[in-house]
Amino acid sequence: MPRSSNVPTFTLYGEAAGGPTPELLHCESIWQRSSLHAWHIRVHQHAELVQILYLQKGEAEIVVEGETVVYSGACLQIVPALCVHGFRFSPGAQGYVLSLSLPLLGRFEAQFGQLLDVLNHPRCLRVSASAADIDALFATLMSEYQQELEAREMMLHAMLAALLVWLNRQTRDGTPLPPLAVRRRGVMRQFARLIESHYREHLPLAEYARRVGMSVTHLNVLCRELHGCSALGVLHRRLMLEASRSLQHTSMTITQISDFLGFSDATYFARFFRRYSGESPRNFRKRTASPA
Repeated sequence: MPRSSNVPTFTLYGEAAGGPTPELLHCESIWQRSSLHAWHIRVHQHAELVQILYLQKGEAEIVVEGETVVYSGACLQIVPALCVHGFRFSPGAQGYVLSLSLPLLGRFEAQFGQLLDVLNHPRCLRVSASAADIDALFATLMSEYQQELEAREMMLHAMLAALLVWLNRQTRDGTPLPPLAVRRRGVMRQFARLIESHYREHLPLAEYARRVGMSVTHLNVLCRELHGCSALGVLHRRLMLEASRSLQHTSMTITQISDFLGFSDATYFARFFRRYSGESPRNFRKRTASPA
């Protein structure tokens, strides 16, 4: 099996790496992406996402960490961050792919008061008696995701919490990962949780490195290998994600957003935003404004 550094790393499959995830949660049907690639999602990995594939109908040949298994019928495949995986679906296969950012999962782990260990190991779970409930959950989640209804994020998070509870109640058995892989994933999960808790405080990178127990140099090496950018770049992606969401989905002024994100003044924030997006915050807001 090739080294992970030779395996393509995507935000979402087929999309250019380097940008932030468009949202903390992404939901799409198997058809939406797989049909564009002849129903074959080639081997790749995600540095910042955990994915849950729900196969409702049809057949899927699933490659996970070099092992290939063929499934049919209702099942859920968990793909941890940095897990090398690929899928080949029978044409017309039905189901969903749910992509969850590490910062979002950090929030849920804080609410649960424990790590969601079920998401740390690749495994396929038969849905069996729970199929009707899981069908309804994913259909509702997909419908909610595609619309801009009142309290959309609250509803999405409520349904996601129900799914995570169900998953966490399933078997905890799994094939142990190599110690180095465990360490790498652990550091990235910890770094993501720290960023989620402190990204508005603009802590020095050395403080993040100290808290994950490694040097800035080693943290940068790991981030460049797994994220395609420096540790500071990962932190800036999170700031850009929140800035974009605030500009698009809130009525806060640009100065208020600048203050909210911990920038010393709005001019510095505008320069920061332009450097990463190629346009001013004002132009971004106009371009992405929802039609009245």
